[in-house]
Amino acid sequence: MKNIQALLEAMWVDYLELNPAARSIYQLFTERNNGAVINDHIALRTFNISKVCIDVIAQPFIQSGYVACGEYHFEEKKLFARHYQHENPALPKVFISELLIEKLSQAAQETIGGLIEQLDDAVVRQDNFCFSGRPWQLSYASYEQLLVESEYAAWMAAFGYRPNHFTVLVNELTFCSSLESVNQLLVEKGFALNQSGGVIKGTPAQLLEQSSTMANKSKVAFSDQDLEIPSCYYEFARRYSQADGTIYQGFIASSADKIFESTDSALATKA
Repeated sequence: MKNIQALLEAMWVDYLELNPAARSIYQLFTERNNGAVINDHIALRTFNISKVCIDVIAQPFIQSGYVACGEYHFEEKKLFARHYQHENPALPKVFISELLIEKLSQAAQETIGGLIEQLDDAVVRQDNFCFSGRPWQLSYASYEQLLVESEYAAWMAAFGYRPNHFTVLVNELTFCSSLESVNQLLVEKGFALNQSGGVIKGTPAQLLEQSSTMANKSKVAFSDQDLEIPSCYYEFARRYSQADGTIYQGFIASSADKIFESTDSALATKA
């Protein structure tokens, strides 16, 4: 990718189409933060199938100078993830997770395999693939089938390739000195927050605190009907200094596990 800034901006525009609440929050924060809000990381989802695995999704970022910096395992949700960083600290980290489909039922594996078969190899190799949306046909029945086993699988099937969330770096906010105060402001403004595992996931001792809104609901065109389902959310991260004085840049698997539930159909509400 010749222009990583152009790619990141295009991903942001795509994300806002599914998450108008994020636009409202961003505007609220920029007005109070001298016109600047720093993005900590962007999250992308995929399946651990060779055609679309993490290594494939990461290519445009790697070609732009990003390097792999951490790996994470989510046993309960059947996920593996890796995060990437750029030597330019002004660029956000990229967190890419993949569903371990061999841990799902045979029926679910066949459904997911059928989706991937609809995907042209040439499309995957394009730089814009990571925000190209859903490249396959999907019935609502197939969505429901996947939803029973894995909310993550159902989300991927319905929305395809696009940012799952962006993340405000709370450290760079001048009007709020803590994640608690950020959350309080959001609640006062009527935004629903993810309560799973507590509003704040993580602790200063773990060097990372996170919270998030619940996902907006977006209309999805299934092959047989149109329905609104949870789409994308906005995250907020407060990072702390390590023993050497540098800011911790990694992630906490147990916290991320709860953040994933921001798109849970049983919990998500329209903010």
